[in-house]
Amino acid sequence: MIHVVHHPDYVTPAPARSTYRWNKNGLIRDLLRAHGSAVAWHEPRATPREWLEAVHEPDYVAEVLEARVPPLKERRIGFPVSAAVARRAAIVPDGTWVAAVLALRHGFAANTAGGSHHALADTGAGYCVFNDLAVAAVRLIEEGSVERVLVVDCDVHQGDGTAALLAGRPGIATYSIHADKNFPVRKAQSTLDVPLPDGVDDDQYLATLEETLVPLLDSFGADLILYQAGVDPFAGDRLGRLSLTLDGLVRRERLIARLAIERGIPLASTVGGGYGDDALAIAERHVTAIMTLGAAFEDAKGTATASKV
Repeated sequence: MIHVVHHPDYVTPAPARSTYRWNKNGLIRDLLRAHGSAVAWHEPRATPREWLEAVHEPDYVAEVLEARVPPLKERRIGFPVSAAVARRAAIVPDGTWVAAVLALRHGFAANTAGGSHHALADTGAGYCVFNDLAVAAVRLIEEGSVERVLVVDCDVHQGDGTAALLAGRPGIATYSIHADKNFPVRKAQSTLDVPLPDGVDDDQYLATLEETLVPLLDSFGADLILYQAGVDPFAGDRLGRLSLTLDGLVRRERLIARLAIERGIPLASTVGGGYGDDALAIAERHVTAIMTLGAAFEDAKGTATASKV
């Protein structure tokens, strides 16, 4: 059983003047529904305001929740923050937190939205309004659910907002592997950044990922991984600069799952980036990531059960 977090308000009508694919989350939901009883559904709530204010400035939180974000910040975000967008933004961080709590119980869970890693303390950016990864990580530490959280970001763009918001916070580390010449121009400093040259292929990417992530996993000793499973390293992605194939993305998820399972670390995933004209194809890549991760953790449970018999 793969535990998936989704809310109807994740599927929001596209605001005016927006190039973001707003139907992606609905397509992800529909594709996951086709897996029937293999998926257990969970619904988040609006994120408590104090959770948001633990990482974002109160004035910015108020601007979003009241749908009065200044035009300059809306331009940085990439779309207007309507009342519907504000409702969605308020729910997504709780969805990532719920996925984390479920992962602690079951080994793996996924949020069908989130991965908003560009959002900063006082503004959104790069199609990100609130930084759900940072909100969830800080909340999990503050409530005592875990002592150490590692954010693993495999989006093609550096997780600059996550790095900035979580820098220096006890019990939290950040890892980002990304295309060096891609957005954002000004990078933040993660606990470990792995910048890649343009055009990196499957084998080079996967070798670099394992070589750099394993030492951090072993030295940090995380109780939970929050995984930004962006699919934009795909060679055909409109905003990517790397050259992973569809098989390469699947191999990436199997590698991430294996590294977590070998160390007994629960993992909660978010969708992250994926861009292009074919929203269905993008949604299929996200769903493949969720199902590949879920299958790996389910197989590990089955192997552990069989070994006890």
